[in-house]
Amino acid sequence: MSLFRLSLRILNQNKGLTRLPVLDQTRCFKRWVAPTLRELRRRQKKLGPQLPQPRSGFIEWNYRAELFAFGKRLHEEFDLEMLQAAFTQPSYVQKEQVRQRDLGIVETDVVIKDNYELSERGAYLANECVRAYLSHSFPNVPVVGINAFTDYLLSTGMLSHIATHLGMTELLLDDNYPPKQESLARSLLAVIGTIEQCSGQEQAFLFIRDFVCTQMNQRDLLEIWGIDDPELMLKQVCEERNLGEIEPRLIGDCGKNTLLSAYHVGLYANKKLIGRGFGEDVATATKVASLNALQEIFGIQDNMRPLNFQAHLKPEIRNAIA
Repeated sequence: MSLFRLSLRILNQNKGLTRLPVLDQTRCFKRWVAPTLRELRRRQKKLGPQLPQPRSGFIEWNYRAELFAFGKRLHEEFDLEMLQAAFTQPSYVQKEQVRQRDLGIVETDVVIKDNYELSERGAYLANECVRAYLSHSFPNVPVVGINAFTDYLLSTGMLSHIATHLGMTELLLDDNYPPKQESLARSLLAVIGTIEQCSGQEQAFLFIRDFVCTQMNQRDLLEIWGIDDPELMLKQVCEERNLGEIEPRLIGDCGKNTLLSAYHVGLYANKKLIGRGFGEDVATATKVASLNALQEIFGIQDNMRPLNFQAHLKPEIRNAIA
């Protein structure tokens, strides 16, 4: 018997045993899904553009419960009345006064406190604590650099960014919704002032360290601190610290008089290489080398050690802030 006939007989014998898998071709969506979505879209278009509605407009909204949950999320013990004042903007108080006058209420026993005083105290604490932390973390950076880092951390955009991610947007009592960046930043500073009033200055510093100072992690420090003239600054720093006179030297070059030219410049002080840089011309390479030398002198290299986010306030700094 030939091999072909033998193979055909084996296939005929196993015909009932070998079955190919059958794919399940059932529909993934029911027939009512598409018409329902079209009807919902039609009704949405009929209503027109809708303004964002605050969470407080929902039926199950409980403001005091939300304030209590906010404190528990942050592992802080707040006085709820003081925390509510921290979230109350002066514009909201003025709006409520106008509304009461429109309703004919001349005098009322209910007094609404705003966050002006708490935010002023929180701004002072944040500024002092951030400067103390940055001075401890960057001991070789001059005052102008510390000021640049402080302005970055305490800017309105950064504070509002932190406040948004802490869930303060729905807790703010403001005259408009969604609240502006200035309102979010002010409320965050007021929360810092509230923490000091309820738990002490050390706890307020820990809050600033954990939520504000940590924004410096993995940041390009020279992008935050824009040095306009690095060559002039390097010359001044070397004179102040007695590092010697700066001497630029051309280490190497390639592709002269082409679009792909590259120059390698090194900066020397007391016959020691303190910085190097590359550029399409000598001037650009010298500027890059100056920035590299400043990074080495100030200790803000790209590969520097991570910042210590376990630091605490020293007693002398605590007394100075108080």
